[in-house]
Amino acid sequence: MSEVSTHSATTEKVNYLNVSHTLKSWLLTKDHKRIAMLYLISVTFFFFLGSLAASMVRIELTSPRGLLMASETYNKMFTAHGVIMIFFFLLVAIPAVFGNFLVPLMVGARDLAFPRLNLLSWYLFMIAGLFGLVAMMWGGVDTGWTFYTPLSSMYSNSQVTMVLVGAFIAGFSSIATAVNFIATIHKMRAPGMTWWRLPLFIWGHYATSLIILLGTPVVAITLLLVVLERTIHLGVFSPELGGDPVLFQHMFWFYSHPAVYIMILPAMGVISEIISCFSRSRIFGYRFVAMSSLGIAGLGFLVWGHHMFISSQSMYQGVFFSLVSFLVAVPSAIKVFNWSFTMIKGSIWLSAPMVYAIGFLGLFVIGGLTGLYLASLATDVHLTGTYFIVAHFHYVMVGGTVLAFLGALHFWWPKMTGRMYPETLAKYNAVVVFLGFNLTFFPQFIAGYMGMPRRYHYYYFNTDFQIWQIASTLGSSVLAVGFILPAFYLLKSLKSGKLAPPNPWGAKGLEWETDSPPDPHNFHEIPVITGDAYDYDAEADERVYERERAARGED
Repeated sequence: MSEVSTHSATTEKVNYLNVSHTLKSWLLTKDHKRIAMLYLISVTFFFFLGSLAASMVRIELTSPRGLLMASETYNKMFTAHGVIMIFFFLLVAIPAVFGNFLVPLMVGARDLAFPRLNLLSWYLFMIAGLFGLVAMMWGGVDTGWTFYTPLSSMYSNSQVTMVLVGAFIAGFSSIATAVNFIATIHKMRAPGMTWWRLPLFIWGHYATSLIILLGTPVVAITLLLVVLERTIHLGVFSPELGGDPVLFQHMFWFYSHPAVYIMILPAMGVISEIISCFSRSRIFGYRFVAMSSLGIAGLGFLVWGHHMFISSQSMYQGVFFSLVSFLVAVPSAIKVFNWSFTMIKGSIWLSAPMVYAIGFLGLFVIGGLTGLYLASLATDVHLTGTYFIVAHFHYVMVGGTVLAFLGALHFWWPKMTGRMYPETLAKYNAVVVFLGFNLTFFPQFIAGYMGMPRRYHYYYFNTDFQIWQIASTLGSSVLAVGFILPAFYLLKSLKSGKLAPPNPWGAKGLEWETDSPPDPHNFHEIPVITGDAYDYDAEADERVYERERAARGED
């Protein structure tokens, strides 16, 4: 009786979801929360599309001579996987969805600084995605997502130009979002919200926005030059036209290595929020963690040359890039150590978001340690161009970003939708994702160490690789279950999930002081901040959390 009454009262309350129901109100909305939901639907669509292409590649590689595709089709399939996942999921998923939804809430603002620009960024993203999809359906692209010249500019007969135009437009979408975040964080913080009171989620997005503003114009110009070389034969990168293909690699990786941090820094911000909440503890060394985000952003622009150890760059350049690549491990290690000490000093509750966060730590540490092999000149010469690179990249970028994305989705799902999901099922699913990920990509470390080249369609010249490819494909089936299951139970929770209170986790932060889902204007009154972020009291907060769990009828 009490629940029915509460339900009735809550559903009548105006929030950003029910304030208007028309399609026009969504497509022309300037509310950052609704735009975040538009991004969530968009990136989820692209994620499953990219995963489908990955599945085809995995099935194909179970046989040394392939099962389904010709070599040209295989090239187009792994390119489709790379392009969709990099440009239309990994780079945008956490900033566009959770950054859009949470940055104004976390700093105590009613919206982002430029709401119309925010909406424009989503439309640019969708136009870019449309270019990519049309290119894939209209013959595809066979160059790989790195678009190395002169293959991309002179020899490929596939839809390279259309995909490059799509990536170019997607860059403008990212820049618009970055400008909005920086302006909002600088100018729209609530009274009392000093820089050292900002949540680490905000620090992560601030550092990411700086990388986007400094790096994206470089890759945009690079892609534009490839298009011009391809269409009007402007000689920049191709030796036949008097250009230099290594110049392309320098310009491409100057952006694309920092782009790694565009993917992982927001993920690190998510992990800080989750670990602090479910450890009931302040983040150990808060200022060091915040500054390490800026440190990673700065050092990230000095390490692009480690992608080119076997190119024509000099030995001395190689030594420099190797040393700086080792240095970038320092701020990353600071974060891992501080998260670990936060948990040691706290009282850990293994809710689903926390299981995802712990899984993130495991994958990130493996990915980081294997990165040291690639930062070293001697071992990189042996490992570059092999499946070791594929495994390392997926552990850091995909494992890190996707587990943080799923952790964030579960952590803030009650706030975004006003509904709770089935906690026990979600916890088991987090374990399935972690196991599936390791079963998929760890065998690729072994195949790469044995010398299997990446991007190869056939490997009949050495059938010893087959057992590791089969193991990887079986693991990907487990991983697929871990990705599909949340789509079902989260969608089901929208209709039948229990109503979420404003703060179901007993978490700190301004976003938890609003209703679930939030008011269209975020706050009834602009809050005044008087305390630090993560001001947890382990014993008192534990009692509050237990009451919330008991109220939800959880184990």
